[in-house]
Amino acid sequence: MTALSLAGIARLERAVLNGFAVLLIVLMLAIAVQVVASFFDLNPLVMFDAPVAWLGRGITLNSLLDLQWHLLAIIALLPAGLVWLRDRHVRVDFLYDGYRPKLRYTVDLIGNLVFAAPFLIMAIPGSVSFWQRAWRAGEGSASGGLNDLWLIKAMLPLGLGLLAAAALIESLRLAAALVRG
Repeated sequence: MTALSLAGIARLERAVLNGFAVLLIVLMLAIAVQVVASFFDLNPLVMFDAPVAWLGRGITLNSLLDLQWHLLAIIALLPAGLVWLRDRHVRVDFLYDGYRPKLRYTVDLIGNLVFAAPFLIMAIPGSVSFWQRAWRAGEGSASGGLNDLWLIKAMLPLGLGLLAAAALIESLRLAAALVRG
């Protein structure tokens, strides 16, 4: 890869992470608004004359609560693959740090094959079915929350798919490093 393409990838990565930072701020604002609205017993907050996509007929305390878990799901699921590729995921570092590089590569590769691969192989098809059922049913909140729940449920297979791609890339990199010695 050229330095220009590496710089482009680094800029894209930074932009994606900044986007997640903005979503985190939106999440904090939604929590603050919900707390204040609950304190003053304001519900609904805004009503619309006609249904609005994703929001329905208004913004309520329930829709703010739904927004919070939707944002949390996006913030937690979608960057997982990037975290994996940057080697920022959780592990037992007090043991792992003392290992020589070849042993680290072996432990990581075995972990990917024994734990990550079976989990992802089972979880991805199930998450796709979970999303498809919500989409076909036109699932929405039954308690005045957000509509189009299939949209947030699509984040699960997307996030797991990105994580699977990252695990595959990392496993190939580890296998190549072990072959090289």
